[in-house]
Amino acid sequence: MKRNWKRIATIGVAATLVLSMTACSSGTKEQPKGTDNAAKTGEKVKIVFARGKDVTGASQKLVEAFEKKHPNIDVEIREMPADTGQSHDQYVTMFSAKSSEIDVFDLDVIWPAEFAQAGYLLPLDRFIEEDKIDMKKYIPGAVDAGNFEGKQWAMPKFVDTGLLFYRKDLVKQVPKTWDELIAQAKATKGQGGTQFGYLMQAKQYEGLVCNFIEFNASYGGKVLDDQGKVAINNPQTIKGLKKMIEVANSDFVPKNINTFTELESHTAFLEGQSPFIRNWPYQYALAQDQKQSKIVGKVGVAPLPAGDKGSAAALGGWMSGINKNSKHPKEAWEFLKFMTGSEGQKITAIDGGSGPTYLPLYEDADVTKAIPLFGDKEYVKGISAAVPRPTTPNYPKISEIIQIEVSKAIAGQQTAEQAVENMDKKMKEVIK
Repeated sequence: MKRNWKRIATIGVAATLVLSMTACSSGTKEQPKGTDNAAKTGEKVKIVFARGKDVTGASQKLVEAFEKKHPNIDVEIREMPADTGQSHDQYVTMFSAKSSEIDVFDLDVIWPAEFAQAGYLLPLDRFIEEDKIDMKKYIPGAVDAGNFEGKQWAMPKFVDTGLLFYRKDLVKQVPKTWDELIAQAKATKGQGGTQFGYLMQAKQYEGLVCNFIEFNASYGGKVLDDQGKVAINNPQTIKGLKKMIEVANSDFVPKNINTFTELESHTAFLEGQSPFIRNWPYQYALAQDQKQSKIVGKVGVAPLPAGDKGSAAALGGWMSGINKNSKHPKEAWEFLKFMTGSEGQKITAIDGGSGPTYLPLYEDADVTKAIPLFGDKEYVKGISAAVPRPTTPNYPKISEIIQIEVSKAIAGQQTAEQAVENMDKKMKEVIK
């Protein structure tokens, strides 16, 4: 693979939704004063790192590597519930009480703005500047997901993005645009035993929001503007939604596509029922599993098709941040810096199989040998086009509005224009 990560990092930046919210005070002027003098006296400091269940063992290996380099810092891993909603609620309860029992913790990419506004997170800009961390080496959309009110509150840890997977035995020319995809999906439906031409996630749930964000951003649409104000009622968003409705109502997707989540989508693809699917990176590994896949060795990966403004992929994945009330912010930063930097992300990639947010790792021989997908330049282009979902403390309500109105539009209960008008009105009631 050519060593061109600097160029790759710019792909999709124009489509990236920089959706910061400025309406509310985040109460973050003061930083913790509780750092003890352990670093000065040479005493050991223990910090607690909270994250969801890790079945890969990568987190323990990462901690061991860090402690070897920092013998004065011990890191205790605290396992949070596998259910992200439960983890979220436990964090809110803990941080609302100004607890200092954990120091560093993982965040879903849709949490940073909420946690920053609530005063749960320590701003990282001073640390980033002092240690000269080059944020341009990270996937732009992943960095933006941790930015709120012009400050960086979380570091990107690993990334999930929407990608186009296709059957190499049926698809000779990978579609570059949505119109090309539509044409090919119609043409290849029925070939090689397929029943459909394209698979997506169109059930009324968070996956529908991700699909909408991708269509919307690829046509230049916005949900919120750079000041965090509602900006969804624009011609580009309407055009993107119309294209999404066209695809979801086509004769080359399942008739019950509005019941499809990732599970239904990937199962149909593994059964050989479609030449194309929009899904997350995990789809590739499933396709190579001989126990459940009928298409082993036949799957390629590419960026999602482009609209008028290029390709865009909804950003998923996890960030990491520091509890504002940590008694050891300097030590917490050292661990956070290691974990989300080159060494830590390399461990997470090789041992955990997670997609790095640190772009140079996609040229690292050890990483690409362990996970060949990470060496695929089309995969890297796809994740580099990632855009965050609306960065706002009110995200759960914004997501619900999108789910309801887009579902109605796909069902033919309202036009794209009516759906956008309704989203605009309801979002403005939420974000005043």
